[in-house]
Amino acid sequence: MKLVTTNFRPSQTFTVSVLAAAGAIAGLLVGTSQGSTLLGLVIGAALLAALAFGAMAMEDQERPIRWAILIGFGLIGFLIGGVSAGVVGLLFGWFFGWFIYWIGKGRYRAHLVPYLTPGQVLWHYAFRVICGAIFIFLITPILVVMPLSFNAEDFFTFTPEMLRFDPEGYSLKHYQDFFTNSDWQLSFRNSLIIAPIATIISVSLGTLAAIGLSQSHVPGRRAIMAILISPMIVPLIISATGMFFFYSQIGLFLENDIGLSKTFVGYVKIILAHAVLGIPFVIITVTATLVGFDRSLTRAAANMGANPVTTFFRVQMPLILPGVISGALFAFITSFDEVVVVLFVGSARQKTLPWQMFTGLREQISPTILAVATILVVISIALLTVVELLRRRSERLRGMSPG
Repeated sequence: MKLVTTNFRPSQTFTVSVLAAAGAIAGLLVGTSQGSTLLGLVIGAALLAALAFGAMAMEDQERPIRWAILIGFGLIGFLIGGVSAGVVGLLFGWFFGWFIYWIGKGRYRAHLVPYLTPGQVLWHYAFRVICGAIFIFLITPILVVMPLSFNAEDFFTFTPEMLRFDPEGYSLKHYQDFFTNSDWQLSFRNSLIIAPIATIISVSLGTLAAIGLSQSHVPGRRAIMAILISPMIVPLIISATGMFFFYSQIGLFLENDIGLSKTFVGYVKIILAHAVLGIPFVIITVTATLVGFDRSLTRAAANMGANPVTTFFRVQMPLILPGVISGALFAFITSFDEVVVVLFVGSARQKTLPWQMFTGLREQISPTILAVATILVVISIALLTVVELLRRRSERLRGMSPG
């Protein structure tokens, strides 16, 4: 059925009111940064209302008016705070130049079905604004840390040179310190040793547990599932305290009775502890993959004479592989970023990268932490991108989404 769209034009009063509210919000932000919140709110609302009224009066001149708004906001920002504020002003000008005509010409209804009520249209966009605000709230700390990692000075704040976009205010010296400092490199190597091994253990045990718990004849599988994923639910400090007492006894046994070195035992304790933290992620992702698994495939393989091991590796594993890899990535990130358990279970010789970062904040106040944090963020984004690609592949394999 083809929907017939209509040319919808909101009233000028509605357009001016919406732009005044948007201008008040923008003015509130700018005014707060300049120390005059109320004045910024009033000026922002009046300025956007006047721009909306004038733009709608000359709506046939959309392109030149949008360019004028862009340049005007850029000049205002430059006069207020220099180059950095000018860039922000250009962004404001581009957005409001587009927003005025998006509201004034009713373009916000272009991709919506025509029978939606005003309240439904309002909720449609309000929901997206709320999600965007939450996303900005979560991502802002990361966006602040990343440019600070290029600070030419040993500060944790933006210098005047950085705000002016002066090349002398930026440097790669913190990254150079990370790749040349022996303490940072030792902690980095420890993380690269511990995280992969802990991930392998987590994937092996978590995958087997998920496959076993997916069988309907397993008694008490809900209770077993709750116990296995409890490390994800229980506060980490409690888990770390319990692991300290548990693995200390195991460490004494390995050192005194078997004769293993203290350094090797330290690595074993941390790897096992991180494996425990990673297993719940593997169980959850593999279990989710098994929900759409066709059990008749394994029965058909058994009927053809395949033993359980061959059936698992040749039939079941290729289909649940996206879930297994997703769980492995989550387990790796958990181990690579974990610091509380390492502080309780490990020693100075097993100092990992997050532990070194914690030490740098508490004792040295080293700006190299910013460079390391940026590297970890990039690694996490890359791994999560792989997880999303694998999720989409899994859906295609199970026929849940088009190819």
